Amino acid sequence: MSESETLVAEIEALGGKLAEARAAIATRIIGQEEVVTLTLAAMLSGGHALLMGLPGLGKTLLVDTLSTVMGLDAHRIQFTPDLMPADILGSEVLETGADGARSFRFIEGPIFCRLLMADEINRASPRTQSALLQAMQEREVTIAGQHRPLPAPFHVLATQNPIEQEGTYPLPEAQLDRFLVQIDVPYPDRETERGILIATTGLEQAKASQVFDPETLMAAQRVVRQMPVGEAVVEAILDLVRACRPEGEDASEAVRRSVAWGPGPRAAQALMLTVRARALLDGRLAPSVEDVAALARPVLTHRMALTFAARAEGAELSQVIDEVTARVTRVEAAA
Repeated sequence: MSESETLVAEIEALGGKLAEARAAIATRIIGQEEVVTLTLAAMLSGGHALLMGLPGLGKTLLVDTLSTVMGLDAHRIQFTPDLMPADILGSEVLETGADGARSFRFIEGPIFCRLLMADEINRASPRTQSALLQAMQEREVTIAGQHRPLPAPFHVLATQNPIEQEGTYPLPEAQLDRFLVQIDVPYPDRETERGILIATTGLEQAKASQVFDPETLMAAQRVVRQMPVGEAVVEAILDLVRACRPEGEDASEAVRRSVAWGPGPRAAQALMLTVRARALLDGRLAPSVEDVAALARPVLTHRMALTFAARAEGAELSQVIDEVTARVTRVEAAA
């Protein structure tokens, strides 16, 4: 069997397993198919996801369900204004032995797990939020000058309340950039909410079953990185990211006027991975330009910002991204 035939067989086998995982998630998460797809795409890409939405929309339940279905040991941190970096990373304590000798012992913090749920991450101070920076990028933490690797795979699924609510702090741009995608969790429609009412107010709650384990998930992540990407898709990614930079030569007049700063190379990397994962979740062997268009908002929204003047005029970042995406993907389709 050739290398390409082996890859096709692996993709098809993984597609069946992902369908099983979706079914397991659906036993507890009613509706929200796009939210589930984007979260799974982030994990298949080896990245982190930021879930944005009002309280009570099932963000915490989704993360808890994913930890079970994906077979990952999970820890939850409730972010509050008084949370300190050591509460996340751990710390060294001075101990006295039976012989009177004193030595330092490191006590691991909750970050030492495979799936970390950072609940209401924007309620902690920027100093505490920044404690996650090294862990999210390098999969290790440095404490007392010693590098301590985190278990593999390592994923952060953070939830965030809208910034308009009291008692919240904006996430630093450097940390936002380390989230592969930002996932907006909307209100459910009427029929979905009816199903939620019926399913969650009885004597028993549905339970999810394990489908993946850490080794299987890492194997799936390797398959995603092996998936072929056509030249048209690569060009669409480059065109999209570069057209969203106000100082770039590819930017339109609307982008130059309304965008304060645009996405960096990490955004292109995120698109390159997530379009593959989305194609895999959809049962396809390679991504298309339509995947780029579908993932433009989740990948770019938290990596861009509007100017003060644009915000004062009532402009919305999602509209700017949609306009650029429509122009870029239309050009690629015509080519």
